[in-house]
Amino acid sequence: MSECFTVMGDHIELVAGCYEQIVFGYRVCPADEEWTIEPTFTHHAHTASLNAVSSSNQFIATGSKDETIQLYDMCKKTEHGALLHHDGTISCLEFYGTSHLLSGGQDGLICVWSTKKWECLKTIRAHKGQVTSLSVHPSGKLALSVGTDKTLRTWNLIEGRSAFIKNIKQNAEIVLWSPDGDKYAVVVNDKVDIYTLDSATIIGTIAFTKRISCLKFLKNSLLAVGGDDKSVRIYGVTSQKCV
Repeated sequence: MSECFTVMGDHIELVAGCYEQIVFGYRVCPADEEWTIEPTFTHHAHTASLNAVSSSNQFIATGSKDETIQLYDMCKKTEHGALLHHDGTISCLEFYGTSHLLSGGQDGLICVWSTKKWECLKTIRAHKGQVTSLSVHPSGKLALSVGTDKTLRTWNLIEGRSAFIKNIKQNAEIVLWSPDGDKYAVVVNDKVDIYTLDSATIIGTIAFTKRISCLKFLKNSLLAVGGDDKSVRIYGVTSQKCV
């Protein structure tokens, strides 16, 4: 299952895509004692299982093994069309603000889409294998990607070219910038390596108990990690200790 949170007006929505080809929308209702969720929509988005989901203030983008990116307007609760460019499974999606969407796929491509006309502005041949994860720098000028070719790559989004390539010993599953953009995290199986942007070197490693499936910076100094041990643990980025 893939999921994301988005803020719609004065409330929070949880959007989840599943193996049964469907996107579910829920309104999150905060309360003093217990938070609840209310179903708001379901959308049969694809003809194969979903692999990725991302949201802006208005749109949901979903990627699937059916090689398409489907768009859904959350304000109108209607389909908004499909993006066709990748040859193979869509493995990762990320909106940058409200102006751009980045997609990565099994074909090794990263595509940069304009959200105004939903046209592909740039196609980057990123990896010699699947793009497993990508992350846009808070400035919008850089992006990171990891793939099944055991490389970590930095991209200059202004010029649409490679800025830096680092070989890693194993295939990484997740890459993620910190909120301040001075660090980034790379997940390989059951560990998180923390890199500094200045030198592109590892400044610390978080050892998890089992395989890691999700990662989120709560702020620049705190990192939430979840995985196969059915728990979410909060780590200090500097100390790499569970807090």
